[in-house]
Amino acid sequence: MKKENIPLFFATLQAANPEPKTELDYTTPFELLAAVLLSAQATDVGVNKATRKLFPVANTPQAIYDLGVEGLEEYIKTIGLYRSKARHLIETCRMLVELHGGEVPRTRAELEALPGVGRKTANVVLNTAFGEATIAVDTHIFRMGNRTGLAPGKTPLEVELKLEKRVPLQYRLNAHHWLILHGRYVCVARKPRCWECAVHTFCAFKPKTPAPKTT
Repeated sequence: MKKENIPLFFATLQAANPEPKTELDYTTPFELLAAVLLSAQATDVGVNKATRKLFPVANTPQAIYDLGVEGLEEYIKTIGLYRSKARHLIETCRMLVELHGGEVPRTRAELEALPGVGRKTANVVLNTAFGEATIAVDTHIFRMGNRTGLAPGKTPLEVELKLEKRVPLQYRLNAHHWLILHGRYVCVARKPRCWECAVHTFCAFKPKTPAPKTT
């Protein structure tokens, strides 16, 4: 993607969705952290289905910690890898209670010290809960960074660092959400829906996927 097209690319995404939001259901920074921890290799729809039962019963670090691993598993067993996720979340809750007064820390280092929290999860929390202009590179953003030529890289970190350099400052806060949603619904993995893509003229991907033939 040519440098001069990048502002147009994001201006178009912004015009279509001025205030993009995560599709995970949450009301507090801790609920967001818990939901993102549960979302690895799972859909937001599946996570929301579980947390709609969990959060009314336990939505603080202390309350979830009091459930214990087996108690938590009962609420999240519909989610993939639920046993390991339950262990991570319980240990995270313990650390939040003992080290942070039950609050979600606001620094990357403290977030990444929590079990199961890597750079991507920390970036989601910093961006979505605390309004920092971080970009969390998931599979959708990694794919789009490479496919469109916006930020090609061999690793998620490489793509993230290129995005930080190439995304104009005025679009940085919401870039994460625009790219994820576009990758989830339009620039999909197997057959990108180029024929209905609003930003296809700025994208380096070739050949563009033609519209399916109608009979």
